Amino acid sequence: MKWTAPPSHPPCRAWKASPKAIPEPEGRIRAHTAAERTIDPTAVRSYIPLVRYLGIDLGRARIGLALADDVLRAARPLRTVERRGEAADLGAIGAVAGEYEVTRAVVGLPLNMDGTEGASARLARSFAPRLAAALGVPVDLFDERLSTFEAEDRLRARGVSARDMRALVDAEAAAVILQGWLDGRSA
Repeated sequence: MKWTAPPSHPPCRAWKASPKAIPEPEGRIRAHTAAERTIDPTAVRSYIPLVRYLGIDLGRARIGLALADDVLRAARPLRTVERRGEAADLGAIGAVAGEYEVTRAVVGLPLNMDGTEGASARLARSFAPRLAAALGVPVDLFDERLSTFEAEDRLRARGVSARDMRALVDAEAAAVILQGWLDGRSA
């Protein structure tokens, strides 16, 4: 079906041009109609660099993971990894980071309410350089005080039951940590 200009509007110069006057698209768009149009995914990467961040809530039993990108700047919970030893933990986080092409990781630093570091903060501090070496990307530490409480409040607000909350709270806490880090970078 050929489009015609409404009678009240004169046609534009491009409309009057012959089909040969309109150049063929080169490489990026492969068809003339929207229904047939596809975009070459390798071409998009040359224009829009993918910048993805992985938020990590490091717990003694589980590790919460969250994901964000530099375009939307909104962290979302991704998944929870059960702790099985440092090598297995690094491998599981590395698999997720590779799958989502992560360019930077943010590990929550659980400081005490007075700002001092306890055993959990020392664990996170010692884990961060090993994570950076395993992932091959920079790793930042971010103060995660009260992130678990905020995560529980978010889940309660969504109507998640206390029984189901345990499986989701670590990934939600990782999203809280990552969102705080993102907000701090833009301020």
